[in-house]
Amino acid sequence: MPSYTLIAPAKINLYLEIIGDRPDGFHELAMILQSIDLADQIDVRAASTDSIRVYCEHPQVPTDKSNLAYRAAELMVAKFPDAFSKYGGVEITIKKRIPVAAGLAGGSANAAAVLVGIDLLWKLGLTQSELEELGATLGSDVPFCVAGGTVIATGRGEQLSPLPNLDTIYIVLGKYRSLEVSTAWAYKTYRQQFGNTYIRDTKDLAARANAVHSGAIVKAILKKDAVDIAQKLHNDLERVVLPAYPQVLQLREVFAKQAGVLGTMMSGSGPTVFALVESHQQAEAVKLRVRDEIPDEDLELFVTRTITHGIQLTVNS
Repeated sequence: MPSYTLIAPAKINLYLEIIGDRPDGFHELAMILQSIDLADQIDVRAASTDSIRVYCEHPQVPTDKSNLAYRAAELMVAKFPDAFSKYGGVEITIKKRIPVAAGLAGGSANAAAVLVGIDLLWKLGLTQSELEELGATLGSDVPFCVAGGTVIATGRGEQLSPLPNLDTIYIVLGKYRSLEVSTAWAYKTYRQQFGNTYIRDTKDLAARANAVHSGAIVKAILKKDAVDIAQKLHNDLERVVLPAYPQVLQLREVFAKQAGVLGTMMSGSGPTVFALVESHQQAEAVKLRVRDEIPDEDLELFVTRTITHGIQLTVNS
């Protein structure tokens, strides 16, 4: 049966600013998103039946309709019924490397890979913009995960403006396996605590979001200056997550005091913390020192780097 194997990279947030409430109930955000080479592998294969099946050996990954990859396949079935009738169902196998519930868009990357894989499997010929538009109906991070790279994301995260790609800035990631932070909780708590600072006027919301285009971190990215980028990292959600999750705060503090770390921050709604470093050798050294300071076996540590792409096709047959 025809099949495609795709690589689905994770992402980190280099910048996350909450501007205000949108009329649709979401938050108006201004973010800078960055793909990293920590990635899952997604196999999309034509099935002999007209069903959707998802397989994954990771115990925390559901294989039913609660999985975003499953919902991506459902969306393609609904949008392209003629192709579904012609080519039949799909089998999706997820090989996890991205930590689960980590604020790294692992589920969104898997969904993006399924959209790309089914597009190829059913010979639909969709453009990147069309795939991103489909992805936006599944979740705010899915459009970014399709193309990846380095982008400014506004709206609820689905409006993307590319920036010059950052390649080979090395990163150390840390995430406690058993620790999860609800994204919905993080944004709700932020609204409760800091909603009085929100911009209320819709026109001002858009203007404020666009202001990040001339922000200091964008200038640092334009110069591809890792030291300057690291000094401009910002995440509003740290204001609610770090006080509520002492393990995340401790991990951030341990990263911050390591020699060779240019800057450190929590990614998205957490609980992953990352540190930017200048070389692969320094990244490995930081990883070892953090492991020595926090010997907890529940803590996963990864060395990775920035990359310039999103979903990539590796093998097809």
